[in-house]
Amino acid sequence: MKAAEIRELSTSEMQEKLTDLKAELFHLRFQHAINQLENPTRIRAVKKDIARILTVMNEKAENGAQ
Repeated sequence: MKAAEIRELSTSEMQEKLTDLKAELFHLRFQHAINQLENPTRIRAVKKDIARILTVMNEKAENGAQ
């Protein structure tokens, strides 16, 4: 997911997406621990998506406060 796509989402949609990504990351880590993960690079991609969402949320909060 690109940052431009995230910026188009509303705050509630970003929260929902963040919750979904955190759940997915949990499941990926669990699969990795029991050696059933087919694509280990997906963990890195999910982490980056979480970071992008948090960054955009912080930017919006900062711009709204000023």
